[in-house]
Amino acid sequence: MLESIQMELDSNEFLLEDFSEAVYPIRKLDGIAHRANGQLYHGERTHIGWTAKEVVLPTIPDCAASGAIIRVAGITGRIRGMKYKRPDGRSVRPSLVVIDDPQTDESARSPSQCENREAVLAGAVLGLAGPGQKIAGVMPCTVICRHDMADNILDREKHPEWQGERTKMVYAFPRAERLWAEYARIRAEDLRAERGLARATEYYRAHRAEMDEGAVVAWAARYKPDEDSALQHAMNLKLQDEGAFFAEYQNEPLDMVNEEGVLTADEIAAKTNGMERGVVSIGCTRLTAFIDVQQKSALLRGRGLGG
Repeated sequence: MLESIQMELDSNEFLLEDFSEAVYPIRKLDGIAHRANGQLYHGERTHIGWTAKEVVLPTIPDCAASGAIIRVAGITGRIRGMKYKRPDGRSVRPSLVVIDDPQTDESARSPSQCENREAVLAGAVLGLAGPGQKIAGVMPCTVICRHDMADNILDREKHPEWQGERTKMVYAFPRAERLWAEYARIRAEDLRAERGLARATEYYRAHRAEMDEGAVVAWAARYKPDEDSALQHAMNLKLQDEGAFFAEYQNEPLDMVNEEGVLTADEIAAKTNGMERGVVSIGCTRLTAFIDVQQKSALLRGRGLGG
């Protein structure tokens, strides 16, 4: 992410035009980070910083961005106590954090990892400002599965301190289900025959007024060259993989279907015999114990009880 920010500061002509007092000194480095240490403005050092871990914008009088610091870190990395000492001796701490997609596919499916990351967010991240200071936070995120970290943060009942907004690609789906079913048939048939979307797009074009009725999309200009509208693009994504569409584009993941061989808590509970803890049936010949070791299971088997 820091590389992307550095690339914008170093090459974006619009930023140079609008914020020349902050960007021009960066351009004068000519991509050579070692020049930052000796850069001067009217005989005074600009104290510009340009490393793999942080960017310090140049110290320029009357510049609103003078000396601003941009630093990056992973949510599971070292975050606590982050601060920066300015040339005048003052120590400053973060006043704004951007938490960009703080979960992975793996962590989203683990209640314990979601709980841990929410705790890090509430404690280490939002506590970066220090005692008596306020901090602002912005979190662009994607809901991967129900009750994951993003889903919980977006829930105003669970986290009223976050002003979450759940955006979608489609806010209302079209009403012409029969026509879209025929479109899906044509699309699937031609894709199997490696003929592309041409015939399906022609069908949509011929019935577009009726097929668009009732639909509301977020971004009307978002569609591919071989498609006619953002609605057609969205429906193609939905037909391609409905589960992925509702998770990635609607922020409303469907209920997860249990994968073969993966037991749920309810399925395990249904297999219990109802006996008290520590009591073994007289007809039992073997005792099996399961131990969870860092998300990897070890199976122990013992011989029958009573010989």
